[in-house]
Amino acid sequence: MANNIQAIRGMHDVLPEQTPLWQYAEQNIRDVLGAYGYSEIRLPIVEKTELFKRSIGEVTDIVEKEMYTFDDRNGDSLTLRPEGTAGCLRACLEHGLLHNQVHRLWYYGAMYRHERPQKGRYRQFFQLGVETYGMAGPDIDAELILLMDRLWKKLGIRDKVRLELNSLGTIAERGIYRERLVNYFEGHLDQLDEDSLRRLKTNPLRILDTKNPAMKSVVANAPELMDFLGEESLQHFKAITTILDDLGIAYKLNTRLVRGLDYYSKTVFEWVTDELGSQGTVCAGGRYDGLIEQLGGKPNHAVGFAMGIERLLALMETLDNIKLTSPVDVYMIRVGEIAEQQGLRFAETIRNEIPNLKLQVNCGGGSFKSQFKKADKSGAQLAIILGDDEADRGEVAIKSLRNNQQEQQNMSQQQAIEFMIEHGFN
Repeated sequence: MANNIQAIRGMHDVLPEQTPLWQYAEQNIRDVLGAYGYSEIRLPIVEKTELFKRSIGEVTDIVEKEMYTFDDRNGDSLTLRPEGTAGCLRACLEHGLLHNQVHRLWYYGAMYRHERPQKGRYRQFFQLGVETYGMAGPDIDAELILLMDRLWKKLGIRDKVRLELNSLGTIAERGIYRERLVNYFEGHLDQLDEDSLRRLKTNPLRILDTKNPAMKSVVANAPELMDFLGEESLQHFKAITTILDDLGIAYKLNTRLVRGLDYYSKTVFEWVTDELGSQGTVCAGGRYDGLIEQLGGKPNHAVGFAMGIERLLALMETLDNIKLTSPVDVYMIRVGEIAEQQGLRFAETIRNEIPNLKLQVNCGGGSFKSQFKKADKSGAQLAIILGDDEADRGEVAIKSLRNNQQEQQNMSQQQAIEFMIEHGFN
């Protein structure tokens, strides 16, 4: 007998008992984004490899080590998207959405990176991306932070996350700082680990983001980027912190926060938690004005963020007061040939009368006892009971599955519909 085929390592199934939490989070995300006037855009999973090389940077870990890249039958190099910003910007440029326009957009879906799987870091992971275009002022940077603050409160996890902020300045300012940083680290080569030695020649700012405790001292004494920023960059950052102070949004200035993608400039931020071990970054983003021109567009302004859904859910699972809705409100039990036939008709009548009701009808037969077990397992609040005798009389019985309420005998089908409406099943 052939062995069962298993899921690819790092790519997980989401089982039926897990999906209510996903749906709860997704609906709250949609509600908050809608409250701020953001529109959904849906993007391809596969893009041309060149898109990510140009946007993320050819010497980044993502492009060098982690992308799922392949040649299609035409010989074109294609890649499963490792992140969403580049694809969203590509779509906006392709369809002319950035010409004298402003946009607030969001997308949601699977991303792919060939990493070592661990809790909170998978090879297929779901991500919410939010991107804004055409707005230069610090108010849109602040709005994205306010939006996330509202979502954390709505989900009940505001006290489990904290905001860290930094400014990377302009590309020119960062270039000057980069030279000074390289000179500093070249004077401390004996204190750098293998990964940092490699980054010294490709992306030295990422050394500041090292998680190696042995390098804590050498990184702490490195020059700070904030000291190399010009007046305009400093004023932009000051305006953001002023807005956050005015609205009571707590934050921490983290001068070592650099993010892992080359296209960021000025504002960068992360929402982090201590609840998830090493995978503590739940949401991160910033401003990336230069990327639009880098991908062939005219100079413009852009700010956005991405949030890992699996990490969000892991954080929500630390709560003990989440009330998730059951996939079933009412379960119909049918025993007998007449009851089975009439029950399907009655079920359709109920769905016509109460469109939002989640009604599941027992299929496949079984005794009253076995069907009651299925009804209880479904999570339904009520059971509609229909046997041949009830069917002959045009009646049903209704029984609560979640308290000690007695069966409602000799109830007409219309009365049953009215009963469900009166008790909030509408």
